[in-house]
Amino acid sequence: MNNRFKPALIAATLVTLNLTSFSAAAYEAGDWVVRGRIIHLNTNEDTSTIRVNGASVAGSGVTVDNDTVPELDITYMFTPHWGTELILGTTSNTVDGAGTLASLGGIINAKVLPPTLTLQYHFSPRSNIRPYAGVGVNYTYFYDEQVDGGLDTATAKVDMDSSWGLAAQAGVDIDINKDWFVNFDLKYIDIDTTAHFTNTAVGVRASVDVDLKPWVFGIGIGTTF
Repeated sequence: MNNRFKPALIAATLVTLNLTSFSAAAYEAGDWVVRGRIIHLNTNEDTSTIRVNGASVAGSGVTVDNDTVPELDITYMFTPHWGTELILGTTSNTVDGAGTLASLGGIINAKVLPPTLTLQYHFSPRSNIRPYAGVGVNYTYFYDEQVDGGLDTATAKVDMDSSWGLAAQAGVDIDINKDWFVNFDLKYIDIDTTAHFTNTAVGVRASVDVDLKPWVFGIGIGTTF
């Protein structure tokens, strides 16, 4: 054998031995699976022009910043293969003026609560490596919205509509030992909202539609009981 391949073969063998040296944290009907993750939200937004006093401002729009936060999810297994997962977390995001209104800077600070419920299929529930995929529904609630930057006045306010949308998910649990596993997770969420402004520096009434299609990347640890 070529000596260059020996280290790689040894490493692969050690990984295999490590994964098979203890019983898998197998999923059974009635199990609760709890995971704690650190997630990165990539907002991936598409927006309308900003409308001021009923007229669109040509070439304007907004951008939404990304965020990295903790997340908790809880899965109940109906069978060894099928489960439902509730995903809980909150983010804090800044909305910036873009295009012809980029000079406004950050125009909204808001907190986002996007609980998501998915139905999951687990492909190998009794293995040390357990991939899964899921689809479900997301509800997004915006709170503590504040007008900022070039739109702000003493009486300016903003309200962001709540949103219902679809969600998709894929991930894998990899055992560390018989009690704990590492989790890698990817979600795609559909969020649509409209921000309604009153008494801003550019007009009495303003609004903008924001279509968010965020990719959510997560890594964490979990256990079963």
